[in-house]
Amino acid sequence: MKTEYDLSKMKSRKNPYATKLKKPVTMRLSEDVIGYFKQMADEAGVPYQSLINLYLRDCVVRHRKIDISWQTVL
Repeated sequence: MKTEYDLSKMKSRKNPYATKLKKPVTMRLSEDVIGYFKQMADEAGVPYQSLINLYLRDCVVRHRKIDISWQTVL
């Protein structure tokens, strides 16, 4: 192994993992929702933010849709 390398001749290239990077977002979640995921995360031994991300990713993969139509009361 050399003690010194000449990096001036190296060609730059795009980061192949750039599309897989996570983007920070701010969300307002109910305390009970956060508590639910924190408890599950403690049991699984993972950070709760990672668990929420895994759950949302599963929704994306399975193309889950939520029914948010409001029912009228007679």
